[in-house]
Amino acid sequence: MSWIVLVVSGVLEAVWATALGRSEGFTKLGPSIVFGVALVASMGGLAWAMREIPTGTAYAVWVGIGAALTVGWAMVGGAEPVSVVKILLILGLVGCVVGLKVVSDAH
Repeated sequence: MSWIVLVVSGVLEAVWATALGRSEGFTKLGPSIVFGVALVASMGGLAWAMREIPTGTAYAVWVGIGAALTVGWAMVGGAEPVSVVKILLILGLVGCVVGLKVVSDAH
């Protein structure tokens, strides 16, 4: 269950990061509210998952998921240019996240 919560929290990290950019320095109410709610839920889930998952692994997985989804979403939405190199780097992040999960289960 901790891993599921951690993955959902990583997804919420991408939500709050995207909302933060769209809030235009907290001058837009809707994105600012989404940012706050997603931030609290994401951090709360990370903290909950860290009761069973080591801090370094949990944090790396959380950041990796959030970073990969944030840049992927930006490329899909046209806010970031798409390139083969970026896609390969995102796949590398995903591979590292999966690797941390596999290694964690082995111990």
